[in-house]
Amino acid sequence: MAEDGAPKKPTFDWLPEGTEALADGEYDAIVLGTGLKECVVSGLLSIGGKKVLQVDRNGYYGGEGASLNLTNLFEKFQAGDAPTNLGANRDYNIDLIPKFIMAYGNMTKMLLHTKVTRYLEFKSITGSYVYKAGKILKVPATPEEALRSPLMGMFEKRRFRSFLLYINAYDASKPDTHAGRDLNTMTMRQLYTDFGLQPDTHQFISHSMCLELDEKHMDSPAAPTVANLKTYCESLSRYGTSPYIYPVYGLGGLPEGFSRICAIHGGTFMLNQDIDEILFNENGEAYGVKAGNSMAKAPMVIGDPSYFPSEKVTAVGVIVRCICILNHPIPSTNDSESVQVIIPGPQVDRVNDIFVCCMGSALQVTASGIYVAIVSTVVEKGSPDEDVAPGLKLLGPILKRFTSVQTLMGPVDDGSKDKCYISSSFDGTSHFESDVEDLLQLYKRVSGEELDMNISAENVDGDY
Repeated sequence: MAEDGAPKKPTFDWLPEGTEALADGEYDAIVLGTGLKECVVSGLLSIGGKKVLQVDRNGYYGGEGASLNLTNLFEKFQAGDAPTNLGANRDYNIDLIPKFIMAYGNMTKMLLHTKVTRYLEFKSITGSYVYKAGKILKVPATPEEALRSPLMGMFEKRRFRSFLLYINAYDASKPDTHAGRDLNTMTMRQLYTDFGLQPDTHQFISHSMCLELDEKHMDSPAAPTVANLKTYCESLSRYGTSPYIYPVYGLGGLPEGFSRICAIHGGTFMLNQDIDEILFNENGEAYGVKAGNSMAKAPMVIGDPSYFPSEKVTAVGVIVRCICILNHPIPSTNDSESVQVIIPGPQVDRVNDIFVCCMGSALQVTASGIYVAIVSTVVEKGSPDEDVAPGLKLLGPILKRFTSVQTLMGPVDDGSKDKCYISSSFDGTSHFESDVEDLLQLYKRVSGEELDMNISAENVDGDY
């Protein structure tokens, strides 16, 4: 014990004179930031027996993907004081980067694999919609809905049904389900054409069900897009109304859940602790971090791009997001409490899709009678406002709007040489599928192993 009664700081031969150990000093991994990707990796490393130090400059978990109450939201966007007529602060958990979880996708499997589901409650999203020819139309969730849907004509519905029967039966490992088609060489356009489907149907399936972001996939091998479609259909079959689920009280609970896993297995967390410098040896390898006159050492440093020197990261795109507070559900969505609307880019003369999601008090993210809608997309016009305009038009009257424009960053290298393992920024979609792919790649780079997620999704906890 020190003279003042505080625990004595550990000492190490490698500490320069005048410096002291940061926390316990020596670790197997130092993780910078408490975003979802960083917390998943720290949790998995700690489960594997690694000693982890996780540091965040903010006083809350989640990083750029945090969920904020009303006061913090107005403060973040420097919008003055939150109005009192919107309800109590405690009623709000507004995601800065809103995303839904595919019910049978990789994020759900990861939650089950790590048993984080024991700390969270999930609910099903009420509906999934697509924008076509100036209207918001429901993506069919049942064969009966498909027959009534105005998305397709009667003969097209029959062809659509035949296509889905083929997709449901298709198994990449069983050639007898392929019907003579090699989806590793046949393009998606050729597959659609093979079933006689019309171009409008191609667009509807690809963007609202396969979750493709643009038209590049149409002339690429069909196998990856078909795999996405199978995940969508399997997710939809689980809960019937939409393929998406969402954690009650917002996405901020996800990194907190993984942080809890890490802490249970001995991880150390330091919030409100910025890092002044990442330390490199003469070979250019990261070996620790410095904060003031304190240092910690580890053979690898993991984190989000904002913590690393500019030469270690590169810009990969620009995203605009609008958080909108409403006093009504999105029009033409059957007064749904929670919805996703996808606007395929070609429908509004764009390359990239526009994503709209809306949630209300049933998910414990707003006060009763208040809804939060978020519009997001890739910036491709001269003005970000112009990029989100088609999505904003769907919302109806808006009480308050907060707009952010973010440059997406990613790593320059894979980290094998400099021991800096950097995640990529979250993309502009309203689902986690592409971000989970980045997360799985990050884990593989860090650990040298694939994450085994061969686990059934039968036992997801929650009220659906």
